[in-house]
Amino acid sequence: MSFDLLAEPIRRYVRDQRWESLRPIQAAAIQHILATDDNFILASRTASGKTEAAFLPILSKVDFRQPGVRVLYISPLIALINDQFHRIEQLCKYLDVKVTKWHGEASRAEKKKLVQQPEGIVLITPESLEAMFVNAPYSVHALFEHLQYVVIDEIHSFMGTDRGIHLKSLLARLEGATSARSFSVVGLSATIGDYAEAKRFTGHEDRTKVLLDRASKDMLTSFRYFSEKDDGSDVPLSLLKDLYKQTSTSKVLIFPNSRGLAEVIAVKLRQIAERVGGHDKYFSHHSSVDKEVREYVEHFAKNNQRQPFCIACTSTLELGIDIGSVEKVVQVDAAHSIASLIQRVGRSGRRAGEQSELLLYATKPWSLLQSLACWLLYQEGFVEPLGTATKPYDLLLHQALSITKQLSGCAEAELVARLRGNAAFTAITAEEITEILAELVRIDWLERLPRELIIGVEGEFTVNSRDFYSVFQTEPAFKVQHAGKTIGEIPLTPQVRENENVLLAAKIWKIKYVDEAAKKIEVVPAHDGKRPIFLGGGGIVDAKVREKMLDLLIAASAHPELDAASQQGLRELRQEFAGFGLTDADTQRPVLVKEEKLVLYTFTSTKINRSLVFLLNALDVSVPYEYDEPTSSFTLTLPPARLVEVLEQLCLYARDVEVHLLAAVQANPGLLDFAKWAAWLPSCYQSEVLKERYFDFEETAAFVQNLRPVFSSELIATT
Repeated sequence: MSFDLLAEPIRRYVRDQRWESLRPIQAAAIQHILATDDNFILASRTASGKTEAAFLPILSKVDFRQPGVRVLYISPLIALINDQFHRIEQLCKYLDVKVTKWHGEASRAEKKKLVQQPEGIVLITPESLEAMFVNAPYSVHALFEHLQYVVIDEIHSFMGTDRGIHLKSLLARLEGATSARSFSVVGLSATIGDYAEAKRFTGHEDRTKVLLDRASKDMLTSFRYFSEKDDGSDVPLSLLKDLYKQTSTSKVLIFPNSRGLAEVIAVKLRQIAERVGGHDKYFSHHSSVDKEVREYVEHFAKNNQRQPFCIACTSTLELGIDIGSVEKVVQVDAAHSIASLIQRVGRSGRRAGEQSELLLYATKPWSLLQSLACWLLYQEGFVEPLGTATKPYDLLLHQALSITKQLSGCAEAELVARLRGNAAFTAITAEEITEILAELVRIDWLERLPRELIIGVEGEFTVNSRDFYSVFQTEPAFKVQHAGKTIGEIPLTPQVRENENVLLAAKIWKIKYVDEAAKKIEVVPAHDGKRPIFLGGGGIVDAKVREKMLDLLIAASAHPELDAASQQGLRELRQEFAGFGLTDADTQRPVLVKEEKLVLYTFTSTKINRSLVFLLNALDVSVPYEYDEPTSSFTLTLPPARLVEVLEQLCLYARDVEVHLLAAVQANPGLLDFAKWAAWLPSCYQSEVLKERYFDFEETAAFVQNLRPVFSSELIATT
């Protein structure tokens, strides 16, 4: 029995928690982690006890009486570290094991004490680990020389991202700092679409195993449709009234797809509650809301036992921050990904015996269609695969600077060897690394001495900046303050000016003045009814979702989870496309002939559509067009007979796109804004970064080659 394998103090902890039994993922993890030093990915639904699944056997196995930090817990969020700290500390008390938080907001005294006497468990973010390598490399060795385990929480949030490649590189460098030159990795996640990619992420695919618990909870799901045409507002009043009725007596998380809409919904629901005498516990929670305000909201939700509440939030509450029992989850308009939807669904029904309840609202017919497609794919068990870049030249550039700074100078041959041996950069050749280092020397970020490379004069400004620790872009933010108290932060856009109203922290504020030098915005409560400005958002949609949307239009399937308005909305969309006579969602695509224009509905991924936009711009013969992402459609100004010719040209361009990418980067350097360090690469590598991470020309060529246009002029499609 798994329980009997645990150390006695850990068994006592389990008994004190009065658990009736171990969860399946916990029992499996205990048996496997105690039996071997292999790496493991623990994959099971949200609130299934994955944190304990990792720590129960690790704490039983590791001898914490030996010197040095023995376990490193890596989290994507400081807030998640702060939340998990209390949970892990409570468990570690049974073994008298010290737990230390190490991030920008953590106690300096505790960090200093740990460096003087390394022990126990450290909780950290990738950026804080990077800062340690750069600023205190001696601490890396002192702390982690005897490291045995690295636990990566929410590992899916790193996979397929620049931040994930950064973390993979840091893990490889951390291995070099340990006396054994290795440690075991345990990754935790509820949403992994590609287990092979998860195994590769550890840096040792051959000795990584996946422990998968496929058990799921009962889910009560309903779709509700309120057309935005009802009143022309950001969120239809009829939807808000229904949303209030559905949620006013429950503990609820509401997920719109932007910070701005989260604020609109929180404010409007609060206003409805005030008019009808309802509760006042309406909050917003997103990255622009001040940290103290967010922490208050989390604390209230977690410790509130009886009162209903409603939090309108973004992805900040997707991950595993403990906010206690949530009874309903609401998604307003389609989630951008199924992985995101799974995380959000998992926030409700977390207690044993509770049923999860999901309400899916839509304000547009295409959003309704996408919501239904995502839901059905979720039911089928599909999660978007997250392919990691094979040649992340920009991140190699960043790590070259970091290693040089860590070592206070490094022979070029040694630096090349370290980068070549790093699991994050195995596909990048020594010749390519040498070219990138030469460019860093040219721009004075590195300086070449007779025997080594050191950080150059210009490079010192870069590596000594706090901004160096991260590989993701952060928008310049202005503090929003009222009467000396910080409410949150927002980016300074042209719309942010005096006397405008802004939504933040579930309230409407009037901007009194903007202090650009101090990066502050002073506000007062607004009472004039003026329409407030708010922040938008976007996302990347997988091809599988769009193909499912087309399947739904072709099929005559019934969906009882749809309310009457949703069924009518789906029926109208199907009627609009019935004239095409489509039978094959894999290759056929509808083309509406509309006066002198064609509307091509691609029903494919955001990345392929981006690539089509780029290729259309690159065509020698100009083809005027308009692109609409929500409907995945291109409106082309050309006769139907020319479409096949244009598609053939697009296919040729997709296979030989380098020269066009180079020209595009030179004409518009902003194309690289998504990749923080790419602007300093040689231009040929900049185009490679664009090709691999922003566009998808290979899949675009295959898509165009297989595309069979089906024309119809008998309908006007909704756009």
